[in-house]
Amino acid sequence: MFYILFVYYFTSKSPLLGRGRGRLLIIKKYMTFQDFNLSKTADGLLPVIIQDADSLKVLMLGYMNQEAFEKSQTEGRVTFYSRTRQALWTKGETSGNYLHIVDMYKDCDGDTLLIMARPDGPTCHRGTTACFDTRDNEGFLGTLEACIKDRHAKMPEGSYTTYLFNKGVNKIAQKVGEEAVETVIEAIDGNRERYLYEASDLIYHLLVLNEQMGFTIADMEAELASRHK
Repeated sequence: MFYILFVYYFTSKSPLLGRGRGRLLIIKKYMTFQDFNLSKTADGLLPVIIQDADSLKVLMLGYMNQEAFEKSQTEGRVTFYSRTRQALWTKGETSGNYLHIVDMYKDCDGDTLLIMARPDGPTCHRGTTACFDTRDNEGFLGTLEACIKDRHAKMPEGSYTTYLFNKGVNKIAQKVGEEAVETVIEAIDGNRERYLYEASDLIYHLLVLNEQMGFTIADMEAELASRHK
């Protein structure tokens, strides 16, 4: 099967920016609608599971016809086929909470599609992260990262995170350095409670710096995995 690589450099003006801003993003188009076996579906529609590419949380289930599938591949944003309206609908076209495609996977039976995506905001129409009311399986770090990304996008007044982003990378990096020193001091002194407190501050500020630099926890995991032997 052929792999075609489409390389985009996203700037602040890109409509496909989403949560991948300021980064070199490679979109792989390696499948066609005809690669799926939809003989078991009554309406010939392809079930599509959307999963957050960073937290790995399952966000929603939708359906695609061939036109929606190809539109999603071309634009890099998820478009479904509405069985109720009998029409295409791009997720986020009303709310602004687009789902930006990171990768696409066909299941073993070839009758379901998994899309790894980065959402611009809540996925569910209720304003929740996902359409499934499950306990977050990524742990609180994934939730905290999502909160920091949301603060960066909306910059609400009175937020300490907003204050850091307004000050810029120098201030954020300074705070990471300060918290790292305080963490080391508490570790050397053997103060377990203070160490945990300062280490938690360090992690928070490092996540803010990560967001400022355009990286995610998943990027760090991939980097560490690439070094593992």
